[in-house]
Amino acid sequence: MKREVMVMELSGPCRSQLMIMTFVLMNVMVVDYVASHDYGETLSKSILFFEGQRSGELPLSQRMAWRKDSALRDGSDVGGRQHQIQFPNGLLNHHAGKFMGSDLKYALEAIRWVTDYFLKATRVPGVVYVQVGEFYGDHRCWERPEDMDTPRTTYKVRKMKPGSEVSGEIAAPLVASSLGEVSSNVY
Repeated sequence: MKREVMVMELSGPCRSQLMIMTFVLMNVMVVDYVASHDYGETLSKSILFFEGQRSGELPLSQRMAWRKDSALRDGSDVGGRQHQIQFPNGLLNHHAGKFMGSDLKYALEAIRWVTDYFLKATRVPGVVYVQVGEFYGDHRCWERPEDMDTPRTTYKVRKMKPGSEVSGEIAAPLVASSLGEVSSNVY
């Protein structure tokens, strides 16, 4: 027995209504998907992750009790490895604080941690320290910052060997963090 398949062709108002219904249904599904995620918890865990990456003299407010001071002679490692460069460390506070609840103090502390490092890197007039550590050697080394035994070579830019890109990458978050501090009145 041969079956025939009936194909219905939609046109005119029926087609428009079906398209509108499909569009509405898809939007409802997207809203439901987005509403099912707790972005506050995600942000909280992100801040906690970066707090765990700190090295240097750790503050008393450090929530990772298992972490200890490290790299006390050359600055902090904000990138999760021993090799320290300036480019990936810029961060901008854009009035998101009102949505952060109790994690705002930790976010501001994270901004302050990076800002303090940048201020130390630019302390000498006319010199900007842009990297600490050996790129390839540090990337092959997997150890806790507390156990760091790789060379902590420092690299700098200055008038004779300029680096306007990295200097700008440091200046921008310094300005942004100062605006965040003024608006939050925390520091």
